[in-house]
Amino acid sequence: MSATVSVTVNGTKYDVQDVEPRMLLSDFLRDTLGLTGTHVGCEHGVCGACTVLVNGDSIRSCLMLAVQANGAEITTVEGLGTPETLNVLQAQFREHHGLQCGFCTPGMLMTGEDLLRKYPLATDDEIREGLSGNLCRCTGYQNIVAAIRAAAGKRAEAVP
Repeated sequence: MSATVSVTVNGTKYDVQDVEPRMLLSDFLRDTLGLTGTHVGCEHGVCGACTVLVNGDSIRSCLMLAVQANGAEITTVEGLGTPETLNVLQAQFREHHGLQCGFCTPGMLMTGEDLLRKYPLATDDEIREGLSGNLCRCTGYQNIVAAIRAAAGKRAEAVP
């Protein structure tokens, strides 16, 4: 038995038929929609590489079935900005060298985006707590925290 999944991803509406009921949202995004920015690391919800926003909240897409997202609005890392026009958080990751190999970066960005939307003036400790579910084996998190803090400052400056 298959299902139809209707979602809006990065502002584009998708109605996909014949979705396997056990298909993970991460596989749906990557394999069905071709949005490969969402990385799959552990497939157990531990590493955070597959983090996306579902109806504005960060979730581990490897722990959610695609059919559970039916009717949802989803933002993936591709929805933050483009290579030509990075959003503020992406630009600060680049400026503060908040990535090395880049595998964890999409999840860090999506978690950071959620964090800044909910806590626009987050302290370093709050940023570290917010990122505690995202693993990076290349950095010491210093530059990632600095990038998120800088993005918070840039966003605060932009508010009239």
